[in-house]
Amino acid sequence: MNKNETLEAVLNSDDLPTLPTVASKIITLTAREDTTLSDIANLVTIDTALSAKILKVSNSAFYSFAQQISSINQAVSILGINAVRSLVLSFSFLTMKAGKKKGRFDFEQFWKNSLAAAVASKLILERVKGTDTEEIFICGLLQNLGELILARTFPDKYDAMLDKISKEKIEISKAQEETFGTTHSVIGYEVAKNWGFPEVLCLPILHHHDPLSYKGDNQKIDITCKASYLSDILISILYSCKPQEFHKRFRREARSLLGISNHDVEHILNDVHVQVDQAGEYFGLRIKNTKSVQEILQEANIRLSLINLDFDQMNKELIQTKIELENVAKELQKKNKLLADLANIDGLTEIYNHRYFQNSLDNEIGRAVRNETEISLLLIDIDFFKKFNDTYGHQAGDFILKEFSSVLKNEIRKYDTLARYGGEEFTIILPDTSSTEALTVAEKLRTAVDENVFNDSHTDYHVTASFGVSTARPVTDDTFSKGKLISEADSALYDAKETGRNKVKLYSKKKKWYKF
Repeated sequence: MNKNETLEAVLNSDDLPTLPTVASKIITLTAREDTTLSDIANLVTIDTALSAKILKVSNSAFYSFAQQISSINQAVSILGINAVRSLVLSFSFLTMKAGKKKGRFDFEQFWKNSLAAAVASKLILERVKGTDTEEIFICGLLQNLGELILARTFPDKYDAMLDKISKEKIEISKAQEETFGTTHSVIGYEVAKNWGFPEVLCLPILHHHDPLSYKGDNQKIDITCKASYLSDILISILYSCKPQEFHKRFRREARSLLGISNHDVEHILNDVHVQVDQAGEYFGLRIKNTKSVQEILQEANIRLSLINLDFDQMNKELIQTKIELENVAKELQKKNKLLADLANIDGLTEIYNHRYFQNSLDNEIGRAVRNETEISLLLIDIDFFKKFNDTYGHQAGDFILKEFSSVLKNEIRKYDTLARYGGEEFTIILPDTSSTEALTVAEKLRTAVDENVFNDSHTDYHVTASFGVSTARPVTDDTFSKGKLISEADSALYDAKETGRNKVKLYSKKKKWYKF
């Protein structure tokens, strides 16, 4: 077959997947310049199951928003049209299965790999300053869409091609060219274009294996193509038989293509397996216990060393390994604890992250119920941080976030939990603490921040913060929930900022506000 024959057969095939109604309509709506947020919300609300899925992801650590999102209208308003479109398309495509005739192509594994690529794309682009990450997730998810299309349209030919790859050990792109006269990148691009996808979603599918082949002048598309390309390399570390090769390549090309620093590369490599497992939960795929990059590389190095040993050497190595097994087990326990700590620590501020905060709050609420005690929560926002960032730059902003965290950490008890809630927002869990005591703590912290001189060896900065306080006794409050406790602290924080900032506000059920 040549390219034109393959493309014609694909576009006219009964096995070509069709977009669900809501997904198809959202593509049409977002292409119009007069589309409003309400138009998008009204469309998504039609599909109750889809709406529930979007709200679940919107309120998860996938976005880590400070406030609870309770409606699709609110989700569209906070996330934006493009982000909601990406979520609609993501959930729609993840439901696509095999066609009428099933072949050897593993559709479930394909979507697991595709979801991993989507997560990797998002992680990569989050480390590139000044970029828009709203659509990168769906671009990563669909970058290998052409494989699924070919497998559904030509199941027999695709099975024969897989046999050829296995026997002759050739690259998949070469095998596709020989079998279909084209590659899955071209097929995926043409099908997406046929569905009415905008160029910002179509072109990364076409160029994700060779981002430098994109010659257009749209910077967003250029960066998206490069991020998609790098995500393919990153997930190859997780799923290929040559992780060391892809590990070196990812480090080299991340800096070359997008200027990602070694420090940021480390964060990406450390986070990717955790984020992939979490995304599997959010999007309904059974992905569990993805190995960390470090563990994968260690295993690969061991396999490589064993290959180079002769029989006698191997026997000696096995005996020695058995002798040292207990010591290795102890060392692994220490390393596992270290890895667990890394998963719970915010890379910039070196305090707990949002994920750890959510788990810790669950534990402290359970303890408050068992002991019939009160629990208090502080939500803290650095005043005018965006304006500060715009004025002094992101490096100064990062310094302020780290120093701010240090000031708070030095003023709280050892058993209080300080975490970065997201952006310039922080939170502190105060176990067994009344509202009066929580107000005292919050005012002490506010004063400490206000009086601290933030000096980065170049400039002195004056920083203030606003505090929202909520308190509950879960065992006696029939209406208590974790979400309500957070929401009340968030409402108090909002009032502190609305009434002048650099204040402490306490939430009261009677809508009375107390301040210092």
